[in-house]
Amino acid sequence: MKKLLSLSLACALLSASALSTAAPIGDKIKTAMASDIRSAAEVERDRNRRPVQTLEFFGLEDNMSVVELIPGGGWYTKLLAPALSENGEFYIAIGAGRVKENMAGVAGFDKMKVIAEDASSYREEGARNYSLKATTLGVSDVDMVLTFRNYHNFGEQGRKKMNELAFDALRPGGIYGVVDHTARHMEPSNSSNRRRIDPVLAIKEIQEAGFVLVDYSNLHYREDDELEYEVGARSVSGNTDRWTMKFMKPKS
Repeated sequence: MKKLLSLSLACALLSASALSTAAPIGDKIKTAMASDIRSAAEVERDRNRRPVQTLEFFGLEDNMSVVELIPGGGWYTKLLAPALSENGEFYIAIGAGRVKENMAGVAGFDKMKVIAEDASSYREEGARNYSLKATTLGVSDVDMVLTFRNYHNFGEQGRKKMNELAFDALRPGGIYGVVDHTARHMEPSNSSNRRRIDPVLAIKEIQEAGFVLVDYSNLHYREDDELEYEVGARSVSGNTDRWTMKFMKPKS
């Protein structure tokens, strides 16, 4: 009996030791930020995008299963994939072809999985926004779905579909983290705000998909952005005001 108790105690101590020495997610993100696979232009954006604080706000942990929607050129992918490679699972979906090609064979990206490859985002002739065609992301019960500065790209139906895909992929209690360029509330669509979106509208739409708004952050609040100019304009490029919101799929 004493031997059994001693063995149990030893196992408990080993487990506690392993937990105490595990690198916090912030440290893993910082390590990824220092990787030489990142371009000088990507590094230049670190101060403005504040990835460590942003991902900590969303509650990212290194043992989570995470989907990044519409990774684009892979700015966040290059941070998330290495940070989750040891203990977690990482997926990219929709518009992921460029990242898939560029990261093939790169150390730390071998466990990254591309999902929903049959999904497509497209812009019809004369349309200002993209449409989204997809039925499922092909995963379920994931811990977190993230998308950065993509929500504005889609029309109403495309945004509705994206929210539904995220909701269906998440486990109950899972987190949906969204960041995008801020538009003035209720301002009619025009050429200057076409890559911005009203945060109140986003909340309404995402809640209609079944999510609960858990929290918001002012990490990307920019007082000097008057919300007047197109996000690529010299006066605001790289320094736009962005809303950062954390939603949850209800636990029951």
